[in-house]
Amino acid sequence: MDIQYLKGVGPAVAKKLEKLNLKDTKDALTFFPSSYQDRRSIPKIMSLEPGKDQFLVGKVKSIQSIKKGRFTITNAFLYDNTGEIKCVWFNQPFITKILTINKQIFVHGKLEYDSAPMTKVMKVSEYEVVENNNIDRIMPVYSLTSGIYQKQLRAIIGRSLIKELNLLKDPYPEKLLKKYNLIRLNDAIFNYHYPKDQQSYSQAKRRLVFEDFFYLQLSLALQKKRVKIHEKGIMFEFKNTLSKLYFDSLPYKLTNSQLRVIQEVREDMGKETPMNRMIQGDVGAGKTEVAMAAILVALENGYQVAIMAPTEILAFQHYQKMIKYLLPLDIRVELLVGSVAKKNKERKYYLIETGSAQVVVGTHAVIQEKVKFSNLGLAIIDEQHRFGVLQRSALLKKSGEVIDLLVITATPIPRTLTLTLYGDLEKSILDEMPPGRTPIKTVWLRKMNSEWLSVIRSELDKKNQAYWVFPLVEESEKIDLKAATEGREYISKEVFPEYNIGLLHGKMKQKEKDDIMKQFREKKIQILVSTTVIEVGVDVPDATIMVIEHAERFGLSQLHQLRGRIGRSDKISTCILLSLSRSENSKQRLSAIVGTTNGFELAEVDLQLRGPGDYFGAKQSGLPTMFVANLVKDEPILMESKKMAQEIADNIEDEGYLSIIHELKQKPHLYIGNEGMN
Repeated sequence: MDIQYLKGVGPAVAKKLEKLNLKDTKDALTFFPSSYQDRRSIPKIMSLEPGKDQFLVGKVKSIQSIKKGRFTITNAFLYDNTGEIKCVWFNQPFITKILTINKQIFVHGKLEYDSAPMTKVMKVSEYEVVENNNIDRIMPVYSLTSGIYQKQLRAIIGRSLIKELNLLKDPYPEKLLKKYNLIRLNDAIFNYHYPKDQQSYSQAKRRLVFEDFFYLQLSLALQKKRVKIHEKGIMFEFKNTLSKLYFDSLPYKLTNSQLRVIQEVREDMGKETPMNRMIQGDVGAGKTEVAMAAILVALENGYQVAIMAPTEILAFQHYQKMIKYLLPLDIRVELLVGSVAKKNKERKYYLIETGSAQVVVGTHAVIQEKVKFSNLGLAIIDEQHRFGVLQRSALLKKSGEVIDLLVITATPIPRTLTLTLYGDLEKSILDEMPPGRTPIKTVWLRKMNSEWLSVIRSELDKKNQAYWVFPLVEESEKIDLKAATEGREYISKEVFPEYNIGLLHGKMKQKEKDDIMKQFREKKIQILVSTTVIEVGVDVPDATIMVIEHAERFGLSQLHQLRGRIGRSDKISTCILLSLSRSENSKQRLSAIVGTTNGFELAEVDLQLRGPGDYFGAKQSGLPTMFVANLVKDEPILMESKKMAQEIADNIEDEGYLSIIHELKQKPHLYIGNEGMN
């Protein structure tokens, strides 16, 4: 029912409620309290401490309103058996008609001392006349918007719940409720809004957290099953022609971890079932070799390969890498990004459609309708937490056949996010670093000092090199660019005048960037000052020092990825973080990066510090709405919901599960891809 037709609402109030996303009485079911007031134990006036947000119950001793210019101040003295307190309301003169002498009232607000000695004053934010149903119980506290009051919103939510909970049917059958220790959904919703005690709150929360996770887990389990049963993929043959040429040319041996994951990928590609695999590995663990193994198998079988990156910069880096590796094997590689000129784009579309372009590297441009592949067989997605499930499926529909999919992450992803966002994929982990790598030492300084400048000079004197990184934030690009340019001037004139200092920033043309990186690789530049994330995958074995200015402005995974640009040989490397920040969050983040070089550990810390929403940025890349669940704290319940989802997917024919499947169909953002599982 439209909420404006609910008793006590109307069009004017409904317009305000819209700001809280309360448009229908059904919306109240998931408009959960942000906190609670435990009114079972009301403090006495004498025990109240000034400076805090408090509540109390007292009787009205006296009340009066005073007009001061345009303002009206209402003062009331309340008392209980321990003392009295002054309560103040602003611009609410009607209160004098409601709060009559000796009426018992509940007040909530900020407590302070008045100018009069030892007189406690409360600036009232909420008040209610004491009735049977609003004392000696736990009361919900909801998020408000301008013109809506707590008492009013409680009444609106309460009436909506009475209406909607009677109509709510729980799709979970009794046997699953018992097996997974879950209470009924309508009881859970009611008790989460109005918990009687800690036990009823905990039971309600458990069911609602389970609910947040379950339907996504069921969707992923069904997608996985559908692929196994219904979808026939390409059975690639491992011919070892191009593969042998490439791997024999490598100047190093692959790690056991790389060999194991490459074998998993080749086995997947040889099956009739399409490959859906995710590769996770730490910075420098050798993910490129695994990707190349898959690419070469597809090319050996005459199929095209699409490689998709989240940004144009990363797409261009992958393109350069593919040119380097595949040109010697006589393979044609094309770059397709948004900024390519229209005329050039049309030419590229033609090359892709005719099959002349064997490997296509790009951004979202690759999944546009105009792009038609001749014979696409493999898609590789450089994930970096930015592509949702829908974009993955759009890429998979670019071919007449069901193509193989490989998702590769730049840095490790926390375990719970892997389960929620990539539960439909098989997992491979590269957990071994190439031999001969020496662990990087990381230090955090408030500012650079002579001792560490001597360490840097000593490294440069040994013919080693250094990166000096400045943060670059879009909102302050000009300021940051100026800081880096001035930093380069200062370093070259005042600190290391005897060395050649290069500058790399996002405003440079690609040719200029390539030239600077070439000079750095060839050791013509000893210190590279950079405002951008230094090329992922750039190997400069003699780079043994990295200085990061304003380190607090980088995320943990960014810092870890940056640090991975050094320590790429057996030489001892050092990362120096410079930060004056005193914020608790910055301290925790920088302490974590100093404490470990393990990317999997850092990913978990990052999620705990930032929370799921901020971890992904504004759009959250396909992360479903979590009304109650917390991905960091609720992993055990996530695992239980995954288990129940699998049980239903394995027994989809069971008529007892029809109501659950029906409920999933009501969630189109999750049901996509499961149409064949009816």
